Amino acid sequence: MGKDKPEEKAENSEYGEPAKYDPTFNGPIHNRSCTDIICCVLFMLVLAGYLVVGLLAWLYGDPRHVLYPRNSTGMFCGIGPNEGKPNVFYFDILKCATGTNIMAATLNGLQCPTTQVCVSECPQNFWALNPLAYLPDASPADYFQQELCVASFDLATTHLTPTQIKDQELCPFFYTPTTPILGRCLPSLGSISTIPTNFSIGGMTANQTADILQEGTSDLVSSFNAKELGVRIFEDFASSWQWILLGLFIAMLVSLIFLLLLRFLAPILIWGLIIGLLAVGAFGIWYCWREYDQLKNSQTTFQDIGLTTDIKVYLQVRDTWLAFLIIVSIVEGIILLTLIFLRTRILIAIALIKEASKAVGHMMSTLLYPLITFVLLVVCVSYWGITALYLATSGGPVYKVVALNATQGDCQGINGTESCDPLMFNSSSYSSCPSARCIFIKYNDEGLFERNLANLQIYNVVAFLWCVNFVIALGQCTLAGAFASYYWAFSKPADIPTFPLTQSFMRTLRYHVGSLAFGALILTIVQVIRIILEYLDHKFRSAQNGCTRFIMCCLKCCFWCLEKFIKFLNRNAFIMIAIYGKNFCVSAKNAFSLLLRNVVRVVVLDKVTDLLLLFGKLLVVGGVGVLAFFFFSGRIVIPGNTFQASALNYYWMPIITVVVGSYLIAQGFFSVYSMCVDTLFLCFLEDLERNDGSAEKPYYMSKNLMKILNKKNKVPKNAQDYGHLPSPAPTQRLAAIFLHPPPSEVKLKITFIPSSD
Repeated sequence: MGKDKPEEKAENSEYGEPAKYDPTFNGPIHNRSCTDIICCVLFMLVLAGYLVVGLLAWLYGDPRHVLYPRNSTGMFCGIGPNEGKPNVFYFDILKCATGTNIMAATLNGLQCPTTQVCVSECPQNFWALNPLAYLPDASPADYFQQELCVASFDLATTHLTPTQIKDQELCPFFYTPTTPILGRCLPSLGSISTIPTNFSIGGMTANQTADILQEGTSDLVSSFNAKELGVRIFEDFASSWQWILLGLFIAMLVSLIFLLLLRFLAPILIWGLIIGLLAVGAFGIWYCWREYDQLKNSQTTFQDIGLTTDIKVYLQVRDTWLAFLIIVSIVEGIILLTLIFLRTRILIAIALIKEASKAVGHMMSTLLYPLITFVLLVVCVSYWGITALYLATSGGPVYKVVALNATQGDCQGINGTESCDPLMFNSSSYSSCPSARCIFIKYNDEGLFERNLANLQIYNVVAFLWCVNFVIALGQCTLAGAFASYYWAFSKPADIPTFPLTQSFMRTLRYHVGSLAFGALILTIVQVIRIILEYLDHKFRSAQNGCTRFIMCCLKCCFWCLEKFIKFLNRNAFIMIAIYGKNFCVSAKNAFSLLLRNVVRVVVLDKVTDLLLLFGKLLVVGGVGVLAFFFFSGRIVIPGNTFQASALNYYWMPIITVVVGSYLIAQGFFSVYSMCVDTLFLCFLEDLERNDGSAEKPYYMSKNLMKILNKKNKVPKNAQDYGHLPSPAPTQRLAAIFLHPPPSEVKLKITFIPSSD
C-alpha cells in the first residue's frame, strides 16, 4: 500500500481535505451542542399543528359513517334507535346496480335510489307480492310484513291500498334470499340460480326474473363477496396462530444465529457466492456454445423470421446463441477482472463484515432497537389513518327531498335541491308526488372547516411522511452512535462505554432532533413531489400523448433516483452527526467528501454487503417458508391432535403469513447489521486519515484489517513509556492503560502484574 502519491493527494483535495489527527478524539464526542435549532422549532410547530388537526378531526368527524350502514333517512343501523337492527335492507336491489355507479354508491355508504330500512335479520327466502293484493278490497296487513316496512309506517292503521304502498315504497314488493355482507343485505347468487317456478316480478316469468336478478346484482354482490373468504381465513388464523408464532420465532432465531456466525462464515459465504456466480457464468458460456454448435448447419436468419411475439422462434437462430455467448463472456470477463484488481478491497469488505458481527455480538441490545422503531412507526401510521378517517367523515349529514318514483304523480317540482329533516318530514305535504321522501344525500361541505378538508388531508399526509422519516432517522443515528463507540474503543470490549445504545439514544434526542428533522424534511419534500407526479400521471393518463408520457416517465424516474440518493446521503450524514455532533449540512458534506475520496471501496463494500444480506434473507425466508409449507400442507405430521392441517380451509394463508413475517423479521435484524457495517466503514476511513500507526497516532482498526492493508501499530524502543501499548510478555498484563502518550519530558513508570496463568 505504502504512502499516497502526490497526484493521489491532489485528486483527494478536490473532495475536501482528509481528517486531521486530534489527540482528544476517541469516539463519539460527548461535549456537543444542539444543532439545526430552527428546523427543530419548525418540526415541533408542525407536530403541534398535527395534534390540532387530529383534535379538530376528532371533534367534527364521525367514523360511524364508515363503520355502520345507514337507512334512507341517514340513521345508523345497529345503534341508537335502531339498536338490534345491524343490517340494512334494500326494497328494490335492482336500482342499486342499474340506477347508480356501483363504486360511487359504495364509497357513499351504498346509498341507492330505493328505500332502505334497518332490519335485525336479512331475508332468507324468495317472496313476491301476491297478485291478489292488487284487488280493491285487499288488506295491506295480509300481504306485507311490518318488520320490513318503513319504521314510521303502520300497516294496521293505514288507509293506503297495497298498490299505493308499493308505488310509494313504504314496503317492499319482493325480496330474494340475502346474506349480510358488511351490514348490507345483498342477494345470494347461488340461491338466485335456483329460483322457484312460482316466483316472478312484475308479471315476468320465473326464468326472466332469474335473468334480470342475476344480471342486475352480480356486480353488486361481487363487490362485497369477500366476507365469506375473510371468515374462512379468520378461522384458519384462529386454529393455527400458535404455529404461525412458532414459525416467526424460528425466523428470528435463524436471523440472530446467522448474524452472530458471520464473523466465522463471512469469508466462506462471500467467496462461495462469488465462485458460484463465476460458475453460473461459466455454465452459461458452455451452454450457449453448445446450442450454437448444434445449430451450425442451420441456415435460418433474423431476416427470415422478422418480428414475432413468439420468443422460442428466435432460439432456433444460430446468431441468437452467438449474441448470448458474446454477452455472457463479456460479463464473465468483467467479473474476473474486477475480482483480480479489487481483491484487496473485497478482503477489506469481508473484514469489516466480520468486525460488524463482533460489534453486534458485544451489543446485543441493538438487535432489539428495531422493535422501538416498529412501535413508533405503528403509532405514526395509526394516527395518520385515524385522522384521515375522522377528516373524511367530518360534517353533518345533508338531507334533500327526492322523488323515488318520478313517474308517479306530478313530481316535476322535486329536483333534489330542497333540504329537509327526516324526523320532521311529512309526505302528505307533497300530495302531488306520493313517492317524495327525505333522503340522505351527502355530508355538509359548506362550513369553514369542511371547505378546508382537502387541505387538512394534504397536511395530514405531509406531516405523516415527515414523522415516519424522522423515526427512521432517529433509529439510524442512534445505532450509528452505538457502533461508533465500539470502533473507537481502543481495547475491545474493555473500553466500550456502558449502555452505549441508551447513551446514543439520549444524546441524539437531546442535541440532534433538528438535524434529524432537517434530513427527514428534505426526503419528505422529494416523496411529496413523487406523490404529486403519480397523481398527475393517473389523472391525465387517458389525455396524454406520447411526448407527455415520455416526459412524465423521465420525471418519475429522476425523482425516484433522487429519493434513493437522498436516503444514501442522509444515512451517512446521520453517522457523522452521531460521531462528531455537527449540524446536518456539515455532516452531509463531510460524509460525502469522505466517501468520494474512497469511492471504489464504497462501491465494493456496498455490493458485497448487499450480496451477503440478500443471501441471508433468502436463507431465512426460504428456509422458514419451506418448513411452513411442509407443516401446514400436512407433509410434516405432529403427533396427537394438537394441529390438523386438513382442518384448514386455505393452508396457503398461514404459509404466506409466515413468509411475510419472516421477511420483516429478517429485514429488521439485517437493517441493524447493515447500519453497523456502514458506521464501521466510515470510522475505518476516518481512522486511515487520522492515524498512521505510530506510537502517537495508533490505528483503532482490527488486526485483521491492518494485516490486509499491510499496516501495523509501531512499538517504540522503550515500550514501557507508553501505557496504551500491550505488554511485551504474553503472561503479563498492563496495570494501567493510557490512550495518549505522555509528554516527552515526563517519564512514567508502568507496573506490570503477572497474570494468574
